[in-house]
Amino acid sequence: MARIFVWIIMIFGGVALGLYLDGFLFTNIHKNILFHSLSFVIGFLLILLLIRISKNTGRTLAKYGRKGDVKRMYPNVLVNQGVYKYMRHPMHLGLLFLPLSFAFLIGSPSFILFIAPAEMVIMLLLIKFFEESEAIKKFDKQYIEYKKQVPWFCFKIHCLKELFKDVPKN
Repeated sequence: MARIFVWIIMIFGGVALGLYLDGFLFTNIHKNILFHSLSFVIGFLLILLLIRISKNTGRTLAKYGRKGDVKRMYPNVLVNQGVYKYMRHPMHLGLLFLPLSFAFLIGSPSFILFIAPAEMVIMLLLIKFFEESEAIKKFDKQYIEYKKQVPWFCFKIHCLKELFKDVPKN
């Protein structure tokens, strides 16, 4: 629940701060219809990609990550199938671009150029210090071995294809 709260603060705080800074740094940008139209289309397309990544990675976790009667979204089996055999945090890779997607949707240059990248760095730190340590606590040596073999993210073509490959529902 705390993570969702952090996400909400980052998105809405980024929107508010971005619009505020735009008033000083990019005074006439909000009158530029072409910029806003293009920015909105880019943001919308990014959101569609994020939805696809979240759907596919979520289905992979649901298919391979639970054994027994376990709450949804709380895997108890280390998943190293599908895209997870190429990268440890494919869902986070998609979510990293959520602030940038919102920045483009609202057409805030300050959010796009300064705030979203800063939020992305914060998210990487959260993955490093919280997600990774939780996974080690949960899966112990199995995760440590997995961590040695599989990078956080993989941007090779075959990895990205796997990221966007449809995963059927259970």
